[in-house]
Amino acid sequence: MKSFSESYKAAGVDITAGYKAVELMKKHIARTMTASAVSDIGGFGGLFSLDLEGIKKPVLVSGTDGVGTKLKLAFLMDKHDTVGIDCVAMCVNDIICCGAKPLFFLDYIACGKNVPERIADIVSGVAEGCVQSGAALIGGETAEMPGFYPQDEYDLAGFSVGVVDKDKVLDKTAVTEGDVIIALPSSGVHSNGFSLVRKIFDVEKSDIKSPVAELGGKSVGETLLTPTRIYVKPMLALFDKITVKAVSHITGGGFYENIPRSLPAGFSAKIEEKAVRVLPIFDLLASTGNIPKRDMYNTYNMGVGMSVVVSADDADRALSILRENGEDAYIIGETVRSDEGVIIC
Repeated sequence: MKSFSESYKAAGVDITAGYKAVELMKKHIARTMTASAVSDIGGFGGLFSLDLEGIKKPVLVSGTDGVGTKLKLAFLMDKHDTVGIDCVAMCVNDIICCGAKPLFFLDYIACGKNVPERIADIVSGVAEGCVQSGAALIGGETAEMPGFYPQDEYDLAGFSVGVVDKDKVLDKTAVTEGDVIIALPSSGVHSNGFSLVRKIFDVEKSDIKSPVAELGGKSVGETLLTPTRIYVKPMLALFDKITVKAVSHITGGGFYENIPRSLPAGFSAKIEEKAVRVLPIFDLLASTGNIPKRDMYNTYNMGVGMSVVVSADDADRALSILRENGEDAYIIGETVRSDEGVIIC
């Protein structure tokens, strides 16, 4: 017999809704199970059997993040099955920058009211992100917090762990002048800079559901909710075949903050502006908000979700491998001796 408290329900927390949500999400979680996931949901901890075959010096790599105010768009659009992909992507895309393979993921959902169908929709997105990255969804938590969150709102965060052989951790000190910088296209704004996005488009008051010509007939809301692209599998394929010197996940802070994080002191990224395939949503953001180019490149990914540094001799092969694995990768610049961090010219 499942527990039930009339008094707790009167305070705004319906634990029976939590049971229903778990039942609804089980089919989504099942999609993510790998041979190493050895526990079912519902326990006090998620169990994972670590397979270290072929790894001489295992190093665990962790990442945690949330979806941020992009969730406001999900509330306005009443669409909740994609933000989970964003949550996973923001964690596993960071882990891959170290050369690590994601192993498992845990999510945390806090809401004003537990609507089981909505919770299951959120988890379906988390599960899809896990499938795309090869990570098992081995646990999570749903907290119903009336009076803290509005009834129709929630927050979503996640945590992931990966593993890499210590000898294969990416070493940015290997970067030299003249290395090639390759761009992996983004799917859109991803999950960063949405406080500015919401201000520019005044999303709470304006029509974000009608088609917009500049966006190819999609609405602003639909375009902004496009989930973050997950780069794990193509990057693992690349690591397996060539030496990758540095990888940057282009998140909040755009080019100017993120690319220098992967470069050693004394080196900068020289980016050819004309080479960057800027997506229409960024042109619309810049024109609507009258945002200077410097600020755009310092806030958004501008169509580049990840940058990869390889030697010039490996560039063609790297492009070929990435394209074979579904990424329309292309060259955007090179490394130079400089202390400027990023030079866009």
